[in-house]
Amino acid sequence: MEATVFIEDSLRKILASVSDPEIPVLSIMDMGVVREAKLENGIAKIKITPTYSGCPAMDVIGDDIKSALKNEGFDSKIELVLSPAWTTDWITEKGRKDLEAYGIAAPLDADSDKAALLGNKRVVKCTNCGSQNTKMVSQFGSTACKALFQCEDCLEPFDYFKCLK
Repeated sequence: MEATVFIEDSLRKILASVSDPEIPVLSIMDMGVVREAKLENGIAKIKITPTYSGCPAMDVIGDDIKSALKNEGFDSKIELVLSPAWTTDWITEKGRKDLEAYGIAAPLDADSDKAALLGNKRVVKCTNCGSQNTKMVSQFGSTACKALFQCEDCLEPFDYFKCLK
């Protein structure tokens, strides 16, 4: 389900400069966390959706947004929006490419994700050599939203960003 997103042009560049604190190569825009950004009576009103309920990074993201906007002369109000729930479908194509370049395999579709996490298929590509001869080492990687995989060709470990729908 695609949620409507409205980002006022005057705020887009500022928000694109705010990094995800857990994956610093991605902006909050590339993660799809920003659902709305508009100016009302001179105040930037930003709506953000957590990647999962209780995500510890949301307070940091809110503070980083306020700081970035303040540096550009905007007062701001941040609102946490829980519905619709965030999905990995909201990660932009640029964000997916940046994840892979950083060493985190981008999320697959729901069926492939399930097969990979249950060990039924080798569909997660190694971010080092591109091989699909990979295996899951642990259901959890560096954060709860990632699983730890290892390539059986180049032997490198890497995180896989789990699909969330």
